[in-house]
Amino acid sequence: MSLEMLKTAKKIVGVKQVTKAVEKDLAQLVYIAQDAEQRLVEPLRTLCTRKKTAIEMTLTMTELGKTCGIEVGAAAVAILK
Repeated sequence: MSLEMLKTAKKIVGVKQVTKAVEKDLAQLVYIAQDAEQRLVEPLRTLCTRKKTAIEMTLTMTELGKTCGIEVGAAAVAILK
């Protein structure tokens, strides 16, 4: 999925909210910021692997937040099904 699609897709932002979406099988793709604290995102990454949810780790927290249209960095974003 391109970054342009990330701007307009139905999504949720934040590790806690993304984790809930993956647990409920609502996420089709999860973006995890490459510079996010590993202790925060590792459980999410493990969950995505277990649930076979696609993961992309290409952006920094600042880039991910900006792409989602928020003023702060984002450690994780999920594109919803």
